[in-house]
Amino acid sequence: MILPLVLAIGVVGANSLALSPIAADVAASFGGAAASDVMIASAAYGAGTAISALLLAPRADRIGLAASLLMALSALVLAMVLSACAWSVLALIAAQAIAGLAAGVALPAIYGLAAEIAPPGRESETLGKVLTGWTLSLVAGVTLAAALSDVVHWRLVYAAMALIALSVCAALTLLRRKRPARPDGDGAAATRGSAASPFGALRVPGVPALLMLVAGFMTAFYGLYAYLGAHLTGTLGLSTALAGLTALAYGMGFGGVAPLDRLIDRFGRVHAAPAVLSFLMLVYLALAAMSDNAFAILGLCVVWGGANHLGLNLLVGALTASDISRRGAILGLYTATSYGAMSLGTAIFKPVFERYGFAALACVSAACVLPGVIHAVFHALVPAAAAKRRGAAAAPGRGDR
Repeated sequence: MILPLVLAIGVVGANSLALSPIAADVAASFGGAAASDVMIASAAYGAGTAISALLLAPRADRIGLAASLLMALSALVLAMVLSACAWSVLALIAAQAIAGLAAGVALPAIYGLAAEIAPPGRESETLGKVLTGWTLSLVAGVTLAAALSDVVHWRLVYAAMALIALSVCAALTLLRRKRPARPDGDGAAATRGSAASPFGALRVPGVPALLMLVAGFMTAFYGLYAYLGAHLTGTLGLSTALAGLTALAYGMGFGGVAPLDRLIDRFGRVHAAPAVLSFLMLVYLALAAMSDNAFAILGLCVVWGGANHLGLNLLVGALTASDISRRGAILGLYTATSYGAMSLGTAIFKPVFERYGFAALACVSAACVLPGVIHAVFHALVPAAAAKRRGAAAAPGRGDR
């Protein structure tokens, strides 16, 4: 079951990343269009994802996560076929909007299913394996998409993603038939009758605070990553090809630390979070300190990817465990928050980059992660203090000696 979920994240993520490196080739197919016109389709995808995550993802709590994922991937297949056959920029924009609607349901369902199929005590390890799908998306979405577009044609990129999504649909259908029935099914039985309000999950204790941490985490990443290429090529004078290696380095780091996810299960999220988020903040500060050294940045991208993988595992894992009866709604809010942070980070980091440069951006990213560090340390200390008080209460007093 894990491999189809990995591939599902891979194809969703690849679609979100593929358009940028092939935008010029796509525009050339539509007379009079510019690459900037084509990138409107990317904005339509992001908007569709956020809207779908808010309005449609909560309904997964009623119909079941597996059924929701199958429907979302079916819609994604249609969107990829329409993208491959697009006859104009407007048609491509419409197709990518449909892809966004599908992604807004697919991503919460994937994360929820990862938590559902995980053996007891190995939730973080299982989620970490599923998260490696983002590594596939970075490689396929950036590297292979550009190669296919350059050697053959950009339409083949979307045709290939349609084929992969269709294969995942078939695999999930077969696995659902083979899986023995469970008391909670695929999440439907346990949640049938739950309210499908997109904001009802905000009443679950801890979820609003976690979503705020997600907003800071994602703003830090997307804001800095958006201008990393411009810094390497414009400020440091690297070629586009060399600058593109940062995506590969980040992906290697992101996927390479997956074996460490089991340590989160061993020590617990409460104890792992302070170390992971503090380390991530130090990585951002290191990127600021080494902002004038291209090779140091390339090496730090590997570390950055690893730290972000562990941080993402902690945040998504905490959200999935908040309320199993509302996983679709909670993870829908997570997805909407993530894509909102992508837009926010790109917008607010732009003037900082133009005026103060990349080092300042990295410091801002570190500041975005700081609330998460404070929150994690506080929540790690509270259980420790409570345990200490319980131990003191259980100890015999002087009068008992």
